[in-house]
Amino acid sequence: MLGPVILAASRSDRMRRFVSAAPGTKQVVARFIAGETVDQVIPIVRDAADKGLEVTLDVVGEDITTRQQSFAARDAYLELIEHLRDLGLGARAEMSVKLSMFGQALAGGHELALANVRPVVEAAAEIGTTVTLDAEDHTTLDSMFAIHEELRKDFPQTGCVIQAYLFRTEDDARRLSGAGSRVRIVKGAYKEPATVAFQDKAEIDKAYVRILKILMAGDGYPMIGSHDPRLIAISQELARRAGRKLDEYEFQMLYGIRSEEHVRLAAEGHRMRVYTAYGTDWYGYFMRRLAEKPANLLFFVRSMITKN
Repeated sequence: MLGPVILAASRSDRMRRFVSAAPGTKQVVARFIAGETVDQVIPIVRDAADKGLEVTLDVVGEDITTRQQSFAARDAYLELIEHLRDLGLGARAEMSVKLSMFGQALAGGHELALANVRPVVEAAAEIGTTVTLDAEDHTTLDSMFAIHEELRKDFPQTGCVIQAYLFRTEDDARRLSGAGSRVRIVKGAYKEPATVAFQDKAEIDKAYVRILKILMAGDGYPMIGSHDPRLIAISQELARRAGRKLDEYEFQMLYGIRSEEHVRLAAEGHRMRVYTAYGTDWYGYFMRRLAEKPANLLFFVRSMITKN
């Protein structure tokens, strides 16, 4: 069970320094991270649009320790939105934000994160797009959902993420499945204790399907975050049974993973959105991608060996 070990390492400063210095890291990071700057990621948004794809953009870097860093994170998203506006790409790209990056874990963090994320949501609405609040570890979720509810009062299109491996998520899905809601369902990528989350992959998959049934039967807009061919096929069948049209739900996959599947689903008429992360503080995001799938870790190890 390497996944939990890798997730624990994602919080280690010592491992951060080791991985950052490893010879093969840059090559593998480039597979999952679209670039370090706005100027590097914009061509990727354009290319996705040319292929009939949409994107959700994540400026990576949740491990902040000061209020000033939280303001810088806010400003990074505002800069991104300005670029999308100037290039007429607002309709093809939304934003994904982690509230920890906006100061959620600092003193007075709930109010700080809400104050920082609101102007980002406002700016996104002005260019015809929206923001989705990413889920993080279970201790942050009550705050995230409260901020989501507050933002939806003025910006009802604001989305949020739920994680199938948490015991609480079926109840969250029922609460969030009403008209106008936008909910991304993922399996979950944080190290959670057995007291709050399923640990067995088969149990997580079963929970994912149960939650997906709730969302598909509801009046909201489900966003299926998965690369699993079986779950994708189940999603299509549940959508069909629910009488949903192709524009009444969407698939979401990570940049750099199963790229041919992105294009195939779009060609079939599905809405397909690519979760595209960029920025310099990539370590935590990168380690979660390694933990999610053994093949990703193998790719990393091979790259290190090749470079030596």
